[in-house]
Amino acid sequence: MRFVSYLRDGAVRHGRLETGDTVVELGDGDLQRLVEAGLSTGDGPGESVALAAVTLLAPLQRPGKLLAAAANYQDHVTETGGEPLDKSRLSPRLFLKPPTSIVGPGAVIPLPDISKEVDWETELAVVIGRAGRNIPQAEALDHVAGYMASNDVSARSVDYGFERDTDDKAVWFFDWLAGKWCDGFAPLGPWLLSADEAGDPQAIPIRIDVNGVTKQLGSTKDMIFSVAELIAHASRLMTLEPGDVILTGTPSGVGAATGEFLKSGDEMVVEMGPLGTLRNTVA
Repeated sequence: MRFVSYLRDGAVRHGRLETGDTVVELGDGDLQRLVEAGLSTGDGPGESVALAAVTLLAPLQRPGKLLAAAANYQDHVTETGGEPLDKSRLSPRLFLKPPTSIVGPGAVIPLPDISKEVDWETELAVVIGRAGRNIPQAEALDHVAGYMASNDVSARSVDYGFERDTDDKAVWFFDWLAGKWCDGFAPLGPWLLSADEAGDPQAIPIRIDVNGVTKQLGSTKDMIFSVAELIAHASRLMTLEPGDVILTGTPSGVGAATGEFLKSGDEMVVEMGPLGTLRNTVA
């Protein structure tokens, strides 16, 4: 089933998206409470509202944790100058993005004044549905509530207006990390697709068009670390809780590989098969 969060009559609500572009309203607030309930109330009756009469929001507005995986597609690593990775000698590279980076479909993403090199990264987002710590890989997908389309928007360089020692590797790393944190840099949506309906998370197509031109075209089958492996690894570091979100990395085709970056007025359109179309502009 497809679940959405939206604004109606000035209030945030959530519901189940039916065929024919109708939303069956299920309650106040975003989808957090429904995810905590295992999406089990998704079959309940509710008022029907036309999708055109509401404004879709990110399915989860303020998850407890928004994790993301760096360098999880080999073709993306090599396109940006990295060496081929040996998975047997590697662990997933996880980092956190702040909840203020989350926006929904249709939102305008502000270009930050600290960078002129803002880039796109289309990614599968995983929503945790059942809490766990030290989750075995074989059981990891049992902890998933569903999946969303996402875009790990990234500033590839930062400039604070004064000279710094950029030869220092620590400076490079923290600049890279800071480039993930800006407001609006984690669009999510347009809906949360329940895990039972999504099927194999390693068989989802990935595409993004920028101003009508296809930039990324791939599949989740090409991840270095699978969704199950990412969940198992993350749960060794921290307890995963219902509503936590994990962005799973991006394939090749990012702007950094060609020196093409976003400018005011550009439109990004993410398409991920059953996860829908996530459209955002920058300004």
